[in-house]
Amino acid sequence: MQKLNVTISLESYDSETELSAKEQLLLMEARKATYKSYAPYSQFHVGAAILLEDDTIITANNQENAAFPSGSCAEQSAIFWVGANHPDKKIKSIAVIARPGKGDEFRGVPPCGACRQAMLEYEVRQKQPIRLLMLGANNQVLASESIGDLLPLKFEEF
Repeated sequence: MQKLNVTISLESYDSETELSAKEQLLLMEARKATYKSYAPYSQFHVGAAILLEDDTIITANNQENAAFPSGSCAEQSAIFWVGANHPDKKIKSIAVIARPGKGDEFRGVPPCGACRQAMLEYEVRQKQPIRLLMLGANNQVLASESIGDLLPLKFEEF
């Protein structure tokens, strides 16, 4: 038997001000998207913002349904909309932010496994990495240069 060690590489920024102006705007748009989510059951509002290669920003949010799990995560809502409406444009980056409850406090949330796989599908499809931005503790920003970094044992490698 041989042991396999898997590592994940993330960049950590102390503040959003260390990011480019486009990435700061992307995080702001993801925050704004949380206010349009439909989350009457969990009260956990998630927003996603996607930056396309032509600098278009697409936003989406989570949409819950009483017949759980029939709802849709913010990341999947956004990326599937891009695939349906901009199939020939490459995705440069995605920002994901959560807002628990009814207040204005935001927190980081890593994409769930299904969202990671959905985003990875587009990364493979466009043959180009997609940068992922998430909030971390104390307002730091965590960034991954590729969705594939969050799925080290992805389907395509077996």
